[in-house]
Amino acid sequence: MINEFKDFIAKGNVMDLAVGIIIGAAFTAIVSSLVGDLINPVIGLILGGVDFTSMYFVLSGDVAPGLGLEAARENGAAIFAYGAFVTACINFLIIAFVVFILVKVVNRLKSAAEKPDDVAPEVKTGPSELDVLIEIRDQLKRG
Repeated sequence: MINEFKDFIAKGNVMDLAVGIIIGAAFTAIVSSLVGDLINPVIGLILGGVDFTSMYFVLSGDVAPGLGLEAARENGAAIFAYGAFVTACINFLIIAFVVFILVKVVNRLKSAAEKPDDVAPEVKTGPSELDVLIEIRDQLKRG
């Protein structure tokens, strides 16, 4: 089992996957910052200065009006945190869009690499075997 594990780790695909996960985690942090620090404040400004990520409804429990989302959670109240959900959806859409663009670019690069830059000119070949036989037949008929 240890040898199988060594073989598994030694394959290049595992290293590619590990690098992808690390880059994905870093990219998620960037997108979270983009949404939390740039997009949500603009949405909050449009909604009248409300902090978008702390929008919630109290389902059960006592929560003082105007209390932030984390404080409401610490009070043990059951809350419906729709602002955090919308933020997560925005994060997902941005990540999905960037991954889509990345896949398009990679596919374009792959197709460009597969196409030969210089196409060999067509070489004119002689008559086919059938053409030669037909010509021989026609000459035999004539003569």
